[in-house]
Amino acid sequence: MKYITFAPVWFDSLGAKSSCVLVKTPDVSILIDPGIAAMQPSFPASRARKMLWKERGARAIKKACKLAKVVIITHYHYDHFFPRDMQLYRGKILLAKNPNCYINDSQRKRAVEFYTRISRTYGEKISLFEPPSPGVYPNPMDSLPIARSRDFGDYNRRRKELLALGLRWFNSRVKRWNRYRRIRELNLERVKIRWCDGKTFNFGETSLRFTQPLFHGIEFSRVGWVVAVVIEHKREKLLYSSDLNGIYIEDYAELIARENPDALILDGPPTYMGFMLTRTNLQRCIENACRVLNVAKRLKLVIYDHHLLREKRYREKTARVWETGKRKGISVVTAAEYLGKTPVVDTL
Repeated sequence: MKYITFAPVWFDSLGAKSSCVLVKTPDVSILIDPGIAAMQPSFPASRARKMLWKERGARAIKKACKLAKVVIITHYHYDHFFPRDMQLYRGKILLAKNPNCYINDSQRKRAVEFYTRISRTYGEKISLFEPPSPGVYPNPMDSLPIARSRDFGDYNRRRKELLALGLRWFNSRVKRWNRYRRIRELNLERVKIRWCDGKTFNFGETSLRFTQPLFHGIEFSRVGWVVAVVIEHKREKLLYSSDLNGIYIEDYAELIARENPDALILDGPPTYMGFMLTRTNLQRCIENACRVLNVAKRLKLVIYDHHLLREKRYREKTARVWETGKRKGISVVTAAEYLGKTPVVDTL
C-alpha cells in the first residue's frame, strides 16, 4: 500500500501472546492493542524462555507506543492492553471498547480498574462514574442471519441448546449493564478517552471506522466481545479484525469480505485448545477464512497469527486456508514471516 503502512510489533509467532500493530498514514500514527502475556503451559518451551519473549515483546510495544498519537484497545484482555503502565497513555488519544455494555464480568472489572488508574493519574478530581443508564439490548443472533439459518446437520440439536443457554447468559449480562455505574469518556489535558464501538473517527483524510461489538469467538462466547477497526486513506484499507478466533461466525466473514480490504490482520482458530475446539467449529473457521480469501477482490495480504500460533500443528490443521491464499495469489503469512523471521513454534 502507498498511503497506509504498518508493522507487526509483537504477535504470538514471536513467542508471546500479543496482537500489536503500529500503523501510519500521512495524517496519524496508530498503535493497536498494546498488550502482551506469556504463552500457556502447553506451549512447548521452558518458562524461562516464555518470560524472556514476553519481556522482549513488552519492550518492543512500549517503544512503539512512543511513536503513536492514537492508541486503540479492542477489548480488555491483558494480551491486548497494558493495565498498569499509565505513562504509555500520556499524550495519547485512546479509542477503546465501551466498557459499559457488551462486556463480560472479568473484562468489566479490568476496565474499571484501568480507567480508575488513568483518572487518578491524570484526572485530578474529575469523577470517573455517571449514574446507570438503562438500555435495550436485543438478541445478538438477530444480527447474524447467516449463522442463525445455517444447517449443521447432526449438530443442530446441540447447537439449539447451546444458543438457548447463551441467550439466558446474555440476558443476565444485560441486567448487569443496566445496573452499572457508567464509566465516563474522559477529556483530560494529558489523555483523551473515547468509546469507539460503531463509531468513525477522522484524522485529516484518514478514517478509523469501528464495528459494533462482535463476539470473541463463537455465538454467546463467555469470553466477551471485541471491536474490529477499518483504517482507510484514499481508498486504501487495512482491516484489523481483533479476536474473532479465526473466523467462527459466518456473518463476520461476510462483513470482512464486503469491506474488501487491501490487507487483513486476522487471528486464527485456537487449535491449541484441543477438545474445547470442536471439529464443527474448526471447520467453520476454515470455511469462513477461505470465504474471505475467495470473495475479497482487493485483498493482497493476510497476517494470520495470534491464537493460531500456540501449537506446532497449526499449519496442518488450517491447511486449506494457506492453500486457498496461494491459489488466489494472496500472501497469507504469520507476523514473524512478514518480518522475515521463522515462527518461534516452528523452531521448537
